[in-house]
Amino acid sequence: MAATVATVAYLGLEARAVEVQVQLSSGLPAFIIVGLPDKAVAESRERVRAALASIGLALPPKRITVNLSPADLPKEGSHFDLPIALCLLAAIGATDAETLSHYVAVGELSLDGRVAPSPGVLLAAIHASAQDKGLICPVAQGSEASWAGELDVIAAPDLLALLAHLKGSALLPAPPVAEAEPPDGGPDLAQVKGQEVAKRALEICAAGGHNLLMSGPPGAGKSLLAACLPGILPPLQPSEALGIM
Repeated sequence: MAATVATVAYLGLEARAVEVQVQLSSGLPAFIIVGLPDKAVAESRERVRAALASIGLALPPKRITVNLSPADLPKEGSHFDLPIALCLLAAIGATDAETLSHYVAVGELSLDGRVAPSPGVLLAAIHASAQDKGLICPVAQGSEASWAGELDVIAAPDLLALLAHLKGSALLPAPPVAEAEPPDGGPDLAQVKGQEVAKRALEICAAGGHNLLMSGPPGAGKSLLAACLPGILPPLQPSEALGIM
């Protein structure tokens, strides 16, 4: 039996789509991961095996082949643990593969079944939102993922709670949206003496979203005026904040 789960691979600040494919076939029991995995991904076998055992499930005595497609894209990081485990659970019928097809999954698994944080969750959430899918991620990073916009975020504390949510028997609460910390106070434009023309130019640029070029001799106050500009700008929307990361 075969199953698939969507996840991502990180290339710098870009998330590339990766499909985790699991096939169970007859033969000597084995657990093989292919598709250019690095050392952390290859070690997922032991973390996934232990995490499933912690919730009372054992791997079937079959040949288990995990393919990370596309096979020519390098896969790095421990965030492949959760999608591999979910794909295995779908292959053995422990969860619904159709439900999983609507989500992108990322997260590291602890040996006791907890879903541990992994880097890049915000990038995965942005990718999932662009693909019109939800995101399954660690509970500690649910608020971070919510910054990506309107998408269904399942923030799972552990594998058992995630399975109960996917089956509809015990739904997980929606993660709260993270609030940005207020910026540190900078120079106040009202405290600048003189420079009426320059201050008027700053106000016009802030109100209309225009570009601004300052030119003048050293000591004319260009740096001070530029430092005052953020103080008269409106707060950033989440999408705007993501755009200037």
